[in-house]
Amino acid sequence: MKFLNYSFLIFTSYALLTSCGNVGYKFKLNSSKKVTLGQKTTVSLEQLSGEKPDSIQLYVNGKKLENNNNTAEINTNEIGVGKHLVTALAFIPGKVKKVNTSIEILANKTPEVYNYKVVNTYPHDNNAYTQGLEFYNGYLYETTGRRGQSSLRKVDIKTGKVLQQENLKDTYFGEGMTIFNNQIIWLTWQARKGFVYDLETFKQLKEFSYNNSNEGWGLTHSDNELIKSDGTNKIWFLDPITQAEKRSIQAYTNKYTVDNLNELEFINGLIYANKWQQNSIVMINPKTGVVEGVADLNGLRDIVSKDQKLDPSDDVLNGIAYDAVNNRLFVTGKHWGKLFEIELTKK
Repeated sequence: MKFLNYSFLIFTSYALLTSCGNVGYKFKLNSSKKVTLGQKTTVSLEQLSGEKPDSIQLYVNGKKLENNNNTAEINTNEIGVGKHLVTALAFIPGKVKKVNTSIEILANKTPEVYNYKVVNTYPHDNNAYTQGLEFYNGYLYETTGRRGQSSLRKVDIKTGKVLQQENLKDTYFGEGMTIFNNQIIWLTWQARKGFVYDLETFKQLKEFSYNNSNEGWGLTHSDNELIKSDGTNKIWFLDPITQAEKRSIQAYTNKYTVDNLNELEFINGLIYANKWQQNSIVMINPKTGVVEGVADLNGLRDIVSKDQKLDPSDDVLNGIAYDAVNNRLFVTGKHWGKLFEIELTKK
């Protein structure tokens, strides 16, 4: 596979720095505009006018780079795909001046494309505006959304019957959920707040706030972290005990960013994500943000729409659950009357 070498695409950011003696300081921050993951690229601060600063420091995403003659090398493998902030600090007597720019890192491979096969079909409550879905100890756990309709549910997978339910206060719009350490962690949409429940009783144990992201969309977990989407191309990694957002990655292919990430599931080392309003699943590398696979599931919505009328703008695929013991993958959608067990295979 051939990839474009973007190293020749150079862009600059200028800053006019003025000292107390009205001496003009003009700098040009040079960096590659776009590069491919795996490449190394350089950034440099070029001084165009003014007296020489005492020192120069260069950073990417707030991390200091080793500086040699106002030039630093960035190893793209260490920061992953996405747009990254590059900053130069010029230390002038009595003040520090800052110049910002950014670089965009694209994936170094195209995503694999997957077909699907329906293995089983089960009933699903078509009144459920599905936001979160998880398989745990033989049952489905589901959260639904919309203010005044948001609920946490335990569901019999074969019958679709709701066995246990806890409703959210009408002021909140429920979003995704996951089960970790015998607790259910449930997000809300725009309130920047989440809740923790006891798995057995559905009793609320605590609440928490989002540190950095503005919204809550999807939620899943690895062995040691919670993994959260916020409706953008970002995926956040949270402390499973405090629920504090620690870091994030950006989802990218070799051509563009992938945003509107919604419901999540962590499967065999990859993050599976619904893309809002596109009836598809993207598979994301949790270390780099590279979209390694994509599955078009529009055909499932077509099956559902034969039996019921769906809102084309709203009643879309949303909900991924995985039975790791039996290697079963389940998906459904908002107001869908069916839950599908599917098998994904590469084209």
